[in-house]
Amino acid sequence: MAHTLKYHVARWIRSGLAVGVAALASLAGSSAMAQADHTMTPIAIPAQPKAIELGTGPLPGATAPEAWHSQYGSVFARNVTVATLTPFLPDPSKATGAAVIVAPGGGFRTLSMNNEGWDVAQALADRGVAAFVLKYRLNQTPQDMPAFERSMAEMFSGTARRPPAPGDASVTLAPQIADARAAFALVRSRAKEWKVDSDRIGMVGFSAGAMLTMATTLYGQDAKPAHIANIYGPLAAVEVPAGAPPLFVALAADDPFFANAGYGLIDSWRTAKRPVEFHLYEQGGHGFGMYPKETTSTGWFEAYVRWLSMHGYLKPKA
Repeated sequence: MAHTLKYHVARWIRSGLAVGVAALASLAGSSAMAQADHTMTPIAIPAQPKAIELGTGPLPGATAPEAWHSQYGSVFARNVTVATLTPFLPDPSKATGAAVIVAPGGGFRTLSMNNEGWDVAQALADRGVAAFVLKYRLNQTPQDMPAFERSMAEMFSGTARRPPAPGDASVTLAPQIADARAAFALVRSRAKEWKVDSDRIGMVGFSAGAMLTMATTLYGQDAKPAHIANIYGPLAAVEVPAGAPPLFVALAADDPFFANAGYGLIDSWRTAKRPVEFHLYEQGGHGFGMYPKETTSTGWFEAYVRWLSMHGYLKPKA
């Protein structure tokens, strides 16, 4: 029987296979990453003057405050208790009216804000697509850095890898889905101000963010993304909703987490006769994002942009 997305949500979150992108990047093996600093260094929460609180409230039961750290020359957020959305708007002369909600990954424990958030959003804005980085609420982790590092290391342990009982994504990811729904609602409410077409708002997610993208598509009710991209997320088979949006998928064949479980998601979209494009790169590991690498996986963004163009999102709506 094909694994379902619900099973993978439960397994990924509760078994600890969703290691933060920061830890996973070290598995990718690029020379650029090899030269970067692997140490997790606490940093002050950076100024985010354009970030807009989404109004979904504080994470229930949270006690640890939001904290940030640097690693690999990038920055990561954790213990996010209040969701925000940060706009990256294109030059008005380039604006196409299309928009994308960008969901970084990090195992629902951290968020890779540079590599899978701001850098992606800026690159989209440079192509005329309005982009909005979703800093969604996260599962709590130990407040002090040594304890946090130990908790991340434990994710690699044999104990952590035991698969738990299946869970329901609509319940397991309820806070994050609520944040995504609020992000879509906010962009639509300010569509005129931001020069966005309300019916041309898509979503791209990385790793855990890819899981959230799929969960938002399946369980997000009024979110209704116009197009979606799953970048190195799980590819479990799903029940495809009627009128499902076009789907773009990118994964490396040496991804240590999702490269050996089949391609049920692709088959599901094809069986439902919905548009899907799948790029399986020979190398790239997990968490390649916008990091410069010597593998062909670095080309995923250009392929994604060409796909958006093919679907008409790099031109103003006729």
